[in-house]
Amino acid sequence: MKLIIATIKPFKLEEVREALTTIGVRGMMVSEIKGFGSQSGHTEIYRGAEYAVNFVPKVKLEIVVPDSMAEQVVSTIASTAKTDKIGDGKIFTLDVESALRVRTGELNDDAL
Repeated sequence: MKLIIATIKPFKLEEVREALTTIGVRGMMVSEIKGFGSQSGHTEIYRGAEYAVNFVPKVKLEIVVPDSMAEQVVSTIASTAKTDKIGDGKIFTLDVESALRVRTGELNDDAL
């Protein structure tokens, strides 16, 4: 099994979710996060004063899939979340040692 962690722009979340559902992804965890990378923040003016916004809002997706689906999930996220502008995000793939569905006790691929 693989854990895919993706950070994407918030307005792309629904489009990415629909694309992943289409290829058979049955669940994911979504968190609102803030971060910086090449984009490294921006400035905003509020009530006449300029403020540096060092962290940019992002959405983090965490998806566990069987090994056989990992490459397709990564390519689907990458193609759907891409805007060709700085700050499109990152995707990481990690090995998952085990998974357990709490309700039924199912293990590993059956738990997904």
